[in-house]
Amino acid sequence: MAVYSSTTTCEVKYHCLDGLRGRDVSLVVPKSFLKVGDCYNKKGHGQVCCQLMRSGHLEGSFMGKKRLEEPNKKLEYVRTLLIDNYDSYTYNIYQELSTINGVPPVVVKNDEWTWEDVVHYLYKEKAFDNIVISPGPGSPTCPADIGICLQLLLECWDIPILGVCLGHQALGYVHGAEIVHAPEPVHGRLSEIEHTGCSLFHGIPSGKNSGFKVVRYHSLVIDAESLPKELIPIAWTSSTDALSFRDTLKFDTISTQSKNESCLPSIHSNGSQSRKVLMGIMHSSRPHYGVQFHPESVATCHGSKIFRNFREITEDHWLRSRSSFVNERNIHYTACMQVPHGIQLFSEVSRSRRSMNNSNELHREAPGTIQLARDADKSSFRLFDMVNFRCPSTRVKFLKLKWRKFDHLASQVGGARNVFCELFGDNKAENTFWLDSSSIEKGRARFSFMGGKGGSLWKQLTFRLSDQRDTDKFGGHLLIEDARGSTKSSFLEEGFFDFLNKELLSFGYDEKDYEGLPFDFYGGFIGYIGYNLKVECGVPSNRHKSKTPDACFFFADNLVAIDHRNDDVYILSVHEENAPMTSWLDDTEQKLLCLRASSTKKVEEQSLQAATISPCKPAFISDKSREDYVKDVQNCLKYIKDGESYELCLTTQLRKGVREIDSLGLYLHLRKKNPAPYAAWLNFSKEELSICCSSPERFLQLDKNDILEAKPIKGTIARGSTQEEDEQLKLRLQYSEKDQAENLMIVDLLRNDLGRVCEPGSVHVPRLMDVESYATVHTMVSTIRGKKQANVSAVDCVRAAFPGGSMTGAPKLRSMELLDSIESCSRGIYSGSIGFFSYNQTFDLNIVIRTVVIHEGEASIGAGGAIVALSNPEDEYEEMLLKTRAPAKAVMEFD
Repeated sequence: MAVYSSTTTCEVKYHCLDGLRGRDVSLVVPKSFLKVGDCYNKKGHGQVCCQLMRSGHLEGSFMGKKRLEEPNKKLEYVRTLLIDNYDSYTYNIYQELSTINGVPPVVVKNDEWTWEDVVHYLYKEKAFDNIVISPGPGSPTCPADIGICLQLLLECWDIPILGVCLGHQALGYVHGAEIVHAPEPVHGRLSEIEHTGCSLFHGIPSGKNSGFKVVRYHSLVIDAESLPKELIPIAWTSSTDALSFRDTLKFDTISTQSKNESCLPSIHSNGSQSRKVLMGIMHSSRPHYGVQFHPESVATCHGSKIFRNFREITEDHWLRSRSSFVNERNIHYTACMQVPHGIQLFSEVSRSRRSMNNSNELHREAPGTIQLARDADKSSFRLFDMVNFRCPSTRVKFLKLKWRKFDHLASQVGGARNVFCELFGDNKAENTFWLDSSSIEKGRARFSFMGGKGGSLWKQLTFRLSDQRDTDKFGGHLLIEDARGSTKSSFLEEGFFDFLNKELLSFGYDEKDYEGLPFDFYGGFIGYIGYNLKVECGVPSNRHKSKTPDACFFFADNLVAIDHRNDDVYILSVHEENAPMTSWLDDTEQKLLCLRASSTKKVEEQSLQAATISPCKPAFISDKSREDYVKDVQNCLKYIKDGESYELCLTTQLRKGVREIDSLGLYLHLRKKNPAPYAAWLNFSKEELSICCSSPERFLQLDKNDILEAKPIKGTIARGSTQEEDEQLKLRLQYSEKDQAENLMIVDLLRNDLGRVCEPGSVHVPRLMDVESYATVHTMVSTIRGKKQANVSAVDCVRAAFPGGSMTGAPKLRSMELLDSIESCSRGIYSGSIGFFSYNQTFDLNIVIRTVVIHEGEASIGAGGAIVALSNPEDEYEEMLLKTRAPAKAVMEFD
């Protein structure tokens, strides 16, 4: 399989002021784009009215008077101000610019700065050489969607600016062009591009079959008929049809011509272009450019070249401007802005929001930076907080690990199922866990981990979010039960992720203890993170409260690991240094060696006897009827058409009363009927909560080599009844334009999420749109990997990407807000993650799908699917039912 290096294959270590603020959900827009409702209401300052001047170039503006002297030299690097319109692809642009410019850009939300801030940084401090305006949801006609970007485009006539997608539309709108619905919404699909060969497209081929194919995510466009004379069209789609990713692979011959006159479109006298969609514009007298497509997408060709060309445009602009600006560039000042986290580092301030007074001495040349950092800290969640530059923390516990290996023992004792039932299956398997790689075909998974209530370090964490809806507060109540049964309750003002991060950072250990172990979990926290913890990752509030705890974890100090590839069994025990060792290793070894395969046969017979179906049993009932679900899909399609989202992962819940069901027996039956690589069993007895999970999807893994990996699934189809039908269905999925679009959008989203915490140049896509087959379905899976930065923690990585993008859609924040307004109940554990955080900060987490949650006498199954512009409402309902089929059938057979 080829490795698809993103056109953006690098991220940098320092992120600036990446606030994640929410908005109230309503809708947008102008005369030619009929207004449906009020604009989003954002917190913050610096919002721009739509009553901006639209006449000309403002040559008389004070902005140009600063730059009048001869330049001395070409720029050695370029400093970019990257305006983030609350998009989920901004950090893909960030990665590109970091490599191409030689220094990372400064990322600022579109409502982060006042106009006075902009003037100060751009003109007084000369902190930036150019500006890039990111994509984003909504319309440039809505002030809350575009923030300060319109004023930047209007006033900063002497600074190079590149607008991408929403930024491109803003460039047209601010000069009088109309924003209208596109002929059709295009998201996650590709088009071939023709262009004029201007500076932005220098060295890039043009026209049909030239090899210049770009990814599009948009529902709105600039009306080419309305372009004012000062805006020049520079690029169009080469045909009226968008293509799927695999369609574009059919073109084998790529022209190397950079300019092909015969491919240029016919231009009308008013600047419009017949039938085809406008893909690029430039200002006639300002260094301002816009592209409707996404050059940062993994599937866009020549995307890096466009950003390199913009750098050259910037360099040429300053060389021509007869300005002393090149000599006056304040390098130290800009560096401080790029590394606001350094304030925390140098003043030894942790995330607990202590005083920053010492920082004023360290950064006298950047007084504004201190206030910006303080402002950033007020938000409910910021990358400023998430990426922790921390001084060495005080170690509370120094852990020692003891382990033993038993070669080729697993099959001799009946496999993982028999080991779990014999060691941990008594007393209804209360307070037990099993991360179960029940499907290991084609190397999808290799290890299983299991255990129960253990030694002196064992404890259970149960966290419930408070009802506080203030966007600046997302705390909750934590209950801790220790190994002796004592409980302690506390309120976590900073939330569960912050608590978990501090817990993991408090452990000391010797890496030699786990040398020779082939896996990455040596003991630590094992459990689940519920979907509602999205409020600790940027979403301002939860509309629906979960019935189940929002997070539940055991601290596992004793566990059994099984290596399915080599058939080996390991037993591990963690204890505090100088604490006496227990007899658990000896006892467990004795039990393992006494096991016999006959026990497996006995367990299987019991399970089969229980697996009978009665036609009188009540079935699962969906929270949404077919009619209601179809209506929800139609609402999603309307949001997509109006530019509010590219993709919305709509879900619902099915429920059934189960009374005194044998939860472990149900899980054993489910794992047999629907084996999966990221399956799991969790039992929290005091919460009357059992989780039977047969998930095929990895959310995120961090191994001991600091490699992050995500494996999103987007695209699902049922298996066939014959081999021939099965192969046909597999091919249908592989070449489905809709499913490819879904998958590509989420791949770009996860590249963005990993790009926040990964080293420059390390994020890549080794597998794009593979089709994997499971017991009941075929799925389309991609793999994204990157190298974690040394200065971020395991929890930082999870918070950067949670919830998994395959369960939200894109842009993530806006999509989650819209979904909260459409869905009728909390997702609870469904759509969250199950897995482990090892004490040495490795982790592996799944996406909670294909899962039965048994809580207080009720079984619930969550299911849904990604809604994109190509979705058919009835088909989406059928796909949702397909995803519930295996877990629902297992319950009906077993109950």
